[in-house]
Amino acid sequence: MIFERSERKSVEILRILSEQQGPLGAKRLSELLAERGFAMSDRAVQYYLQYLDEKGFTRKVGNKGRVLTAEGSSEAEDALVDDRMGFVISRLEQLSFNVTFNPETLKGDIAYNLTFVPYDEIKNVTKAFDDVVARGYNFFRGYSITDNDPRLPPDNVGFISACSITMDGVLQNNGIGVDIVYGGRFRITDNTPVCFDDLIGYRGTTIDPLYLFINAGLTSVRSLVDTGSGVALANVREVTVQAKERVEKIIDDMADCGFIRPVGIGTSPFNLRPNPYRLSIVFYSGMNLVANAVECGCNINTEIGAGLIPFSRIADNKR
Repeated sequence: MIFERSERKSVEILRILSEQQGPLGAKRLSELLAERGFAMSDRAVQYYLQYLDEKGFTRKVGNKGRVLTAEGSSEAEDALVDDRMGFVISRLEQLSFNVTFNPETLKGDIAYNLTFVPYDEIKNVTKAFDDVVARGYNFFRGYSITDNDPRLPPDNVGFISACSITMDGVLQNNGIGVDIVYGGRFRITDNTPVCFDDLIGYRGTTIDPLYLFINAGLTSVRSLVDTGSGVALANVREVTVQAKERVEKIIDDMADCGFIRPVGIGTSPFNLRPNPYRLSIVFYSGMNLVANAVECGCNINTEIGAGLIPFSRIADNKR
């Protein structure tokens, strides 16, 4: 380990660069650092970047900004693992707090996932996404495509899909506290929801559980689409049981907007641990689109919870 705890800002810069598809400049890094609780001016960020250049962890790419070197990637992966334990949940909670979507007016911002798709993969990814949407194993009944995003690498387009964090934001905006509890592998047999095979708690991981399941090859969304039996990705949220009627009303309103209804709701749905005081909400993840594309051999990358966009961006261009 090269960095000490006193060099948290350097480590955070490395982590941000490791999550990006291309180079970042000091201005954008300053914005992203602020989102993570590190207030730094562009000039201060530039100072840290020069230091990281000297250490061999970053390198300049013309006037576009910095990228990680191989050594920098290794350090970002290893540095301060214990401090990263709560990062995933903190980032998602921050995103949900900023959701402004109102299902009654169809106005406001939703959270989204952004999938980077090379030009030569567009046809294959489109089919993979369409197959999942057609079967309803998604969070929203559609997606959109953009070629206008500064994060897109050359010769790529972005597939925009609704992120389930949107549900958390809508519930919170209606005065209902939400716990982002689990991401899991959910088994379906003959088109009938059965149970969770595995669960990972968001508060006890340094990597998003859905990323982990997809990258480990632990989904079978392709089989689910083709045969009605397989393993998909699902999320579990918890709210107080006293909010049940209000939650059901919000679910109805969101269903009218194109969002998929939860696959289960109750104090002990499927094989989740019973709790008479907490209402568990189980719903399919928007990352099932990505899982199916990956299983079909598509060469893609996805940023979960990539940001916020107006609902109209995905509703009006829904495919």
